[in-house]
Amino acid sequence: MKKTLRILLPFALAIGILWWMYRGTDWREFFRSVTGEMRWGWMLFSLVFGVLAQQVRAWRWRLALEPLGEHPRRRTAEDAIFLSYAASLVVPRIGEVMRCGSLQRSDGVPFAKSLGTVVTERIVDSIMIAALTALALLTQLPVFVKFLQTTGTDLYSLLGRFTATGYLVTALCLATAVAAGAYLLSRYVRSGKDLLRDLRAGILSLKNVRSLPLYLLYSLLIWACYFLHFYVAFFSFGFTAGVSPLSAFLVFCIGSFAVLVPTPNGAGPWHFAVKTMLVLLYPTAISEAQAILFALVVHTIQTALVVLLGAWGWAHLLMVPKHTGKIFTTST
Repeated sequence: MKKTLRILLPFALAIGILWWMYRGTDWREFFRSVTGEMRWGWMLFSLVFGVLAQQVRAWRWRLALEPLGEHPRRRTAEDAIFLSYAASLVVPRIGEVMRCGSLQRSDGVPFAKSLGTVVTERIVDSIMIAALTALALLTQLPVFVKFLQTTGTDLYSLLGRFTATGYLVTALCLATAVAAGAYLLSRYVRSGKDLLRDLRAGILSLKNVRSLPLYLLYSLLIWACYFLHFYVAFFSFGFTAGVSPLSAFLVFCIGSFAVLVPTPNGAGPWHFAVKTMLVLLYPTAISEAQAILFALVVHTIQTALVVLLGAWGWAHLLMVPKHTGKIFTTST
């Protein structure tokens, strides 16, 4: 039942938000815009950066595994990344587990070690998106404040909605979450000290990477590719072609936080965030219907790319010979 709910609830949340957003959409006009007005060349060009972002993530992962004595093949690392993104569409956040398991089966990399490096990646990526968002806020702070006030997500509006009972329930939920986390951590430490040691080694692997500047460069390239994957898509429609890079950067950052909501690939929350920001930034140039069209088309095509890459990675992992040795040449 728990496994079923883990799959069904995120889909139900996404479907509910999407239905609410698109309930009044004129679908004939929608398909007319896609087939008659959309510039497919720009959209296909944007997909190049989507593929490259995942490849660079695999290269960075291999770099982090080197200090642990693990040298997986470049191609299998890329396949594992492709597969992980696709798996997360079915069960949000399961991709990290999937890619570590795939690399263990294909190249013999211990699961706990690779999982430790994934934790490191999440920390680095969190710092990166926080820094990028801070930069976006500094450039367009008034617009961001207007977004929070319009959506009712600014701190004052949020706290104003709480009753005394609401504060009590929230405090109890937080206390329960902390207690549960402490209990699970204590169980984990007692039952798997060796696993914990390997996990810690993976987390601390950054200090021993062959080239820390290269690791940081890969991290910057990943987010640059993510942004270009998003920004180039603006040129696919005439009504969004005039969106400035700074405005697109702000929309990108807000959308990146919306993806944190546990729905398949951020479906629903991402659409809402992108639509709202575009209407706020360009109230006279982009209508709500056009913003909704842009969000739906871009998200659908980008999600289809994730599915195709996942299928490609899964098929290739089934065909490549398994290795249990530790050393592979950089050309493999």
